[in-house]
Amino acid sequence: MGSHRRLAPTGFDRGATAAVGLFSVAAALLGAVPATAAPQDDRRAEVDRLYTEAEQATEAYNKADARTDALREEVSTAQEAIARQQERINSMRDALGSLAGAQYRSGGIDPSLALLLSAEPDDYLERAATLDRVTTHQAGQLKELQEAMRDLAQDRAEAAGKLAELEKGRKAVAAHKKTVERKLAEARRLLNSLPDEERADHARGSRSGRTDLTALGGDAPASGRAAAAVAAARSALGKPYVWGANGPGGFDCSGLTQWSYAQAGVGLPRTSQAQSGAGQRVSLSEARPGDLVAYRDDASHIGMYVGNGQVIHAPYPGAPVRYDPVGMMPVSSVTRV
Repeated sequence: MGSHRRLAPTGFDRGATAAVGLFSVAAALLGAVPATAAPQDDRRAEVDRLYTEAEQATEAYNKADARTDALREEVSTAQEAIARQQERINSMRDALGSLAGAQYRSGGIDPSLALLLSAEPDDYLERAATLDRVTTHQAGQLKELQEAMRDLAQDRAEAAGKLAELEKGRKAVAAHKKTVERKLAEARRLLNSLPDEERADHARGSRSGRTDLTALGGDAPASGRAAAAVAAARSALGKPYVWGANGPGGFDCSGLTQWSYAQAGVGLPRTSQAQSGAGQRVSLSEARPGDLVAYRDDASHIGMYVGNGQVIHAPYPGAPVRYDPVGMMPVSSVTRV
């Protein structure tokens, strides 16, 4: 009968057993990493997505806000013109009223003047068959008054349209503002749920450049105004990101570039999309300090190239105005102002 005695393990067997144990532990550890890291990575990706969407809503807010500001000025100008026109009409009516009074005192008011001074004089010239009873001078006055009243009616209609558009713009601004605030609040909540080190790393900015920087243009600004704008942008380093702000205490992305060029005496539009079309387009390889670099397909983010493969920009809430690689995200255009 054969023996069933168990053989003592050899050194190789012991090593193999230990190795299997180590591999098992290592596999268990490696398997555990995604379970903890993946949710954090997902949260960071979600924070970035929310910041991107908030920035898109911010630029929409800036566009609507700029439009309402322009409309407000147009409405104010129109109302002032209407007031002046009304004063002119009142003076003309007073003059014709004086004429009517004189005619009345001398034996009766001219029927044509009575019709004009009635509540509905606008179609007087079409309806008055007795115009030959007034003098040529009076006829000229009547025509002038009629034209003035027609102009006034048209101006009032246009002003009413602008007021309606202004109110619509105000509602759009309020809606964009709510969208921004909601997305930023959600991003802050997710960011605060990350470990301290992850949160600090995100604030420092860990996006690496995805563009070959060796072929970029020279580090000399293309013009004196570009040099002045770069100097202004550098003076804003460390200032906080404040959505909807264009300095000097805080900035959003397009607010920083607009303010920087304003210090150089150059007026830029308010939004990143409009700024990307406010000059001559050049290739990224030709970029020089002062050029505006727009990002993403919708140009919803913008920064200023300052040389050495870097831009200065206002990244997002919680991250101050800072330097980052020009290739930190996909470049949609480079504009020389």
